[in-house]
Amino acid sequence: MQLILHLARLFCRGTALALVLLALALGLAGLGGAFSDRLDVANHFAPVWLVVGLAGALVGAVVSRRSERWAIIVMGVIAILAHGGLMAPELIAAQTRKLDPGPATLKVMQFNVWASNDDPTEALEWVLAEDPDVLFVEEGGGSAWPLIGPLRRLYPFVVSCVGNTRPCDTWIFSKKKMVARGGVYDRERPLSVAWATLADANGPFTVVATHYVWPIPAGAQQAQSRRLAQMLDGFDKKAMIVAGDFNSTPWSWSLRRQDRLFGLERRTLALPSWPSGSFTRLLKAPFPFMPIDHLYAGKQWKTVSVKRGPHLGSDHRPVVITLRRG
Repeated sequence: MQLILHLARLFCRGTALALVLLALALGLAGLGGAFSDRLDVANHFAPVWLVVGLAGALVGAVVSRRSERWAIIVMGVIAILAHGGLMAPELIAAQTRKLDPGPATLKVMQFNVWASNDDPTEALEWVLAEDPDVLFVEEGGGSAWPLIGPLRRLYPFVVSCVGNTRPCDTWIFSKKKMVARGGVYDRERPLSVAWATLADANGPFTVVATHYVWPIPAGAQQAQSRRLAQMLDGFDKKAMIVAGDFNSTPWSWSLRRQDRLFGLERRTLALPSWPSGSFTRLLKAPFPFMPIDHLYAGKQWKTVSVKRGPHLGSDHRPVVITLRRG
């Protein structure tokens, strides 16, 4: 029995050390994300590594002895500070942001509906109940088509990433008249963008929807960001709205660079939208923990409210934002 307890203790000590070393290594590597897209990949999972470092430090504090205990605790604390330092600016901004009292003059929704959506009927009912003035959609094909088809009929103005109403990954549905519209769908240099200039009593404004690739392998997503930023420079940004599934978290250096490149204010702060629901019969996401669906708006727009919607058959949650043009 004593041997079993001794082996169990050794296992726990080894596990604690492995956890803090992993979290510490990724935390230090993540700092290099400021100049390396490859190193920046780890930063998207900063909340996970923070929990790993915390768990290792706590286990080490309980099962380790003397100098070994303090070494594990110190490494765990450094790891927590490294990952927490990346997350802190976003979390503080989310807590200190002052919302406009309204009333809202525009309601927009960002929703990656997922091409493998397992309940498009429920998703459609919820979207129609929310009744957004402008709806941005990604992965609007495959199993999600029973959602897209009715939306094409119900919304008076529609554009996809091929520049018209033909099927494509990325869509914009609008109640406001589209005085101009277009799209980009490039498979060779992957980019999916739909855009429209909408008529408004306070002057026309441009809305843009996009869907980025994953941050792995490094480089492709950053190229998309630079290309989209150049495209946005061709429009008036004072009342512009840009939304989409950017597959990038706010504690990555990549999204921070994009925030500066766009010259717009990101209105979705520390709002996890992925993962959601079941991926297989055995694999189910407990809750969203990665904020990868974002909405940017120009300085003429004041944020009235931002909320995350429920699970609707997609691996993403919808995001609903109300704005006031001031």
